[in-house]
Amino acid sequence: LQIVESGGGLVQPGGSLTLSCTASSFDMVTYTIAWFRQAPGKEREGISNIGSSGAQTYYADSVKDRFTVSRNNARNTVYLQLRSLKPEDTADYYCAATSKLMFGVGIPEDYDFWGQGTQVTVSS
Repeated sequence: LQIVESGGGLVQPGGSLTLSCTASSFDMVTYTIAWFRQAPGKEREGISNIGSSGAQTYYADSVKDRFTVSRNNARNTVYLQLRSLKPEDTADYYCAATSKLMFGVGIPEDYDFWGQGTQVTVSS
């Protein structure tokens, strides 16, 4: 099962980006999809997830009110909109899928399928 993230890049502090997560070989519609990030020298951090219907979302305190997760099941794509970016948001961002019903973002071990990541750098 292949998941692909895209949309990363270099952005100035205060800027915005939208990341996309899509799967070419399976239908993500029944999966909870999460976004994790990992900065150099730090553990992988779960920052957001979205339930299969899109009605249930969770955010880590570090990104709440700045990031928004959404999904378009017709396009088999999940999005993460990043706003008011800070240098500490610099990290590799990963998309992950699980068939579990999640209450909260959870930990990496809760997720079965992962993408390769997309890099976000926030710098002036």
